[in-house]
Amino acid sequence: MKTLHSIRKGIDLVLSSVCAVIFAVMVIVGTYQIVTRYFFNSPSTVSEELLTYSFTWLALLASAYVFGKRDHMRMGFIADKLTGTPRKILEIVIECLVMLLAATVMVYGGFNIMQLTMTQVTASLGVPMGVIYTVLPLSGILIVIYSIMNIADLAVGYEREQREVKE
Repeated sequence: MKTLHSIRKGIDLVLSSVCAVIFAVMVIVGTYQIVTRYFFNSPSTVSEELLTYSFTWLALLASAYVFGKRDHMRMGFIADKLTGTPRKILEIVIECLVMLLAATVMVYGGFNIMQLTMTQVTASLGVPMGVIYTVLPLSGILIVIYSIMNIADLAVGYEREQREVKE
C-alpha cells in the first residue's frame, strides 16, 4: 500500500506542476493577447487559439487531478446517509462507474478521435488536431489509474482523510 501511495504522490506532483505551468502560460499569453489587441489594435490569432486549447488541456488535466484526490463534485445525499460496509460498497461501485466511463469515452473514444483528426491542422498554430486531442486519452488514463488507486484504498479502509493527515 505504501508503494501505491508513493506512486499517487508522484502522479499528483507531476500533474499539479503541469497544471500550474499551463496556467502560468495562459496568464502570459492572455496578457500578450490583451496588450496586442487593445494597445496596438492588432489582435493575435495565434494567442487566441493557444489560449483556447491550453484552457481545454488545463480543465481536463485538473479534473483528473481532482478525481485522484476524490474531491470532485458529487451528490452525497445517499452516500452520506450510509455508514460502514454499505457506504464502502457504494463508493467502490461509484469508482468503478467512473473508471468505466473514463475508459470508454475518454480513453477509447479520445484515442479514436485523436487518430481521426491527425490529418487536420489547426488554423493559426499549424498543429495537427490529433495532437490537441491527446489530452482526452491522457486524462482518461489518469482517471482510470486514480480510480484503481481509490478502489484499493477503499477496499482496505484507507480513507481520503487519513491520506491527507499523513501527507
